[in-house]
Order: sequence, then structure tokens, then C-alpha cells
Amino acid sequence: MTRIDIGRTVLGYEERGEGPPVVLVHAAVGDRRMWDHQFTALAERHRVVRYDWRGYGESDDASGAVAHHEDLLALMDALDIERAALVGASMGGGFAVDAALTSPERVSALGLVCAAMTGRRWPESFVTAAGRAMADAVPPERLARYRRGHADPAPEDVAAVARAQARFFVLGPHRSPRDLPEGMWERLLELYRATFQRMWSGPPATEAPPEPPAEGRLAEVAAPALVVKGGRDVPEIQEISDVYAAGLPEARLLDLPGSGHMPSMECPAELTGALADFLAGHGPGVWERRP
Repeated sequence: MTRIDIGRTVLGYEERGEGPPVVLVHAAVGDRRMWDHQFTALAERHRVVRYDWRGYGESDDASGAVAHHEDLLALMDALDIERAALVGASMGGGFAVDAALTSPERVSALGLVCAAMTGRRWPESFVTAAGRAMADAVPPERLARYRRGHADPAPEDVAAVARAQARFFVLGPHRSPRDLPEGMWERLLELYRATFQRMWSGPPATEAPPEPPAEGRLAEVAAPALVVKGGRDVPEIQEISDVYAAGLPEARLLDLPGSGHMPSMECPAELTGALADFLAGHGPGVWERRP
């Protein structure tokens, strides 16, 4: 275990390789292990750092309002990284954008993999579909108790919610675990179970985005971005990728039609290759700065 005090908390992290720095920011359901392929491969040309958010993996507990984008910048300070490319998945992509808005001089490039966005309200279609997916996993009164934190959740409840969430976000309505690469479903459930066990047993915490948040501010982002969209992802998340691609001043959209919400695990070599080309500055396509 490698941990570092960033002045506000202690985070678990790893680093490997030499060269221009890259920081990998994991999704809200998971931890730094979701980046196994990218962490190893990108380290051939880069100094690559991956870490666990506060309240996840090997990092200290989160409590109260947590500004994860500030933790990210503080981690860079603690590791003497003046400027880095930030690659974030799902909500981790949202935090990477928040860091770029807060300290634009610190961020050389953005890789936004099926990214979320702070300040964006989920449409009713998403809320309804997510609620329906969770309806049969755990009784509502028990789930509400777990979400208040400091709980001792039953292992079968943790497992049930992990399966429900993974089916909703990663499989979607027309796929089964057999459609994923060999071993991915089991690894995915392990990440999901660890997330919910930690979230429910620890103190309650909320996210504290910058003020104002990213919604409506994309034109302020100075860093070039590779926006990755999974064609099997939840439609409302695909819409956010389209918003990023249209709204960021320098953005290239990469569509992975066969992937769901976790391309780092579902099509790792394809995603890693695209990120490597992008970070090297000679990926496919031509940069165009929008007025």
C-alpha cells in the first residue's frame, strides 16, 4: 500500500514510468483498479499516477462535503506535479473538468471517458430508469438506512445492489454478462461491491463542486480534450459526451460503439491506444479551435 498525505486527507495511490505526467481519475463506482491496462501501458512513455478518491479503496474516509477536484490538485502538489494530463472516467471525468476550470494552468489535456458533468441535472428518463433498475435489489427502507452511512450492510444486499448497478450502467437492456470480455463481469462486481460496502459503512459524504459548476462553463476550458463515448452506455450519459464534444473549445469525439460505461475494462487496448495517440499529440483527425 502506498499512501500520501495531501494536507487535507491521505490518499492511496500508485505511480509508474517517466515522462509527461498523466493522472487517472476513476469512476464513482469503482476505484483505481479500473485503470489496470491504461496504468501499465501508458507508463511506457509517461509518468502515470492513479489514485483512490477520498472514501474509496485505500484512501481515508470521506466525511461531509468533499471537493474531489481540489483533492486531485492537492495530490498533484504533493507529488510535485506542476502540470498534467487528466484522464477521468464517469464522475472522475467531471472532477477532471472541474480541476481544469479551477486551475487551467495545471491541466495540459483532458481524456473524458463516458464522463459526467457537475451541475448537470439528470433528466426524468434517467431517474426513472435507474430507480426501476434498483427497485428489486434492496427494500427501500433498508437502502435508505444504508445511504445514511455508518451502517453494517448485509453482504447479500451489497451484492444485490452491485449486480443491479452493473447491469444498468455496464450491460444495458440488451446484453448479458456473457457479452463482456472473459472475467470482466466478476472483476466489475468486485469493484462495485467494494464501493457500496465502503460507502454505506463509512461516514456520510457529499460532493462539493466548484461554484459555479461545469454546466454552462465549457467554453472556459483551455485544455484540448479527447471525449470518449460508449455506444452501449446509458443514453443520458452519451448525451453528456455529445455536450462535451460540442462545447469544449478543442475537443475530439471518439465513439466506441461496442462499449458500455466502462471502456477501460471492456475494450482496454482500444481505449489505451486512443489515449496514447492523443497524449502524444498525433492522434487521428485534425484539431480545430472553435470561435
